[in-house]
Amino acid sequence: MNKLNDRVSTVLLTTALYIVAIIYLFPILWLLLSTLKPGSDLFSYPLSIIPENPTLENYSYSWSTMDFMKYFLNTLLVAVLTTILTIIASATCGYALAKYKYKWLSVFFICILATTMLPTEVIMNPTFSVILDLGLYDSLSGLIIPSINTATGIFMFRQYFMTVPDDLLEAARIDGGNEGRIFFTLMLPIAKPVVITLAIFSFQWRWNDYIWPLIVLSDPDKYTVQIALRSIVGADNIDWVLLLSSSVISLVPMLLIFIVFQRYIMDTGATSGLKG
Repeated sequence: MNKLNDRVSTVLLTTALYIVAIIYLFPILWLLLSTLKPGSDLFSYPLSIIPENPTLENYSYSWSTMDFMKYFLNTLLVAVLTTILTIIASATCGYALAKYKYKWLSVFFICILATTMLPTEVIMNPTFSVILDLGLYDSLSGLIIPSINTATGIFMFRQYFMTVPDDLLEAARIDGGNEGRIFFTLMLPIAKPVVITLAIFSFQWRWNDYIWPLIVLSDPDKYTVQIALRSIVGADNIDWVLLLSSSVISLVPMLLIFIVFQRYIMDTGATSGLKG
């Protein structure tokens, strides 16, 4: 009886999993198949998912129409620099919060966590005012600097460093290591799972960021990919062929990132809870 119940539960859970997967994958599949249709077939009635005359000309049209290399380089520069600076800032702050014994650090940590309760729209106005005063408006630096510190990254590093025994730090200090050397040669390598996880998250956040670049940038030569895609949408009409195929092209870098770092993601998930 128990085996029958287990089998029924497994079948039901597996079926539910397939249904959820189909719900998530169906819009993506429709997008991909729509990019293979000629423009005249996109809104033909009745609507069809499978293109009758599939073609790749839409992608060549998008690549020749959109200056993708310029937008890719702008977005890549912002995403990479922000990710590197975010990891360094979050790791150093998390290390201090985890290993330095000062009462005011606990209050500081609570204030950092409190920022996660604020909607992004609330802090945009003061952040934009600071960017204007610093002369960083309409520059890639205006995108990078406000995005460096994240409460999520600080929290991740702080919680990870809390699991590192204090005896390890004391032994390193007795051996003559200063705080900077201990951090960069000992603590940061130990936190490799968190570094990889935060790097992937940060890169994804910056690559897909839309609202902040829309506010800060006005020069088309400095547009990121997401702002460039938005510029396709006109006031009176939309070039759907260009928009759909360009959207798929913009997903390629993130797909490559996942393929390259998939093994590290799996290793992070499997070993992040294991401490030797």
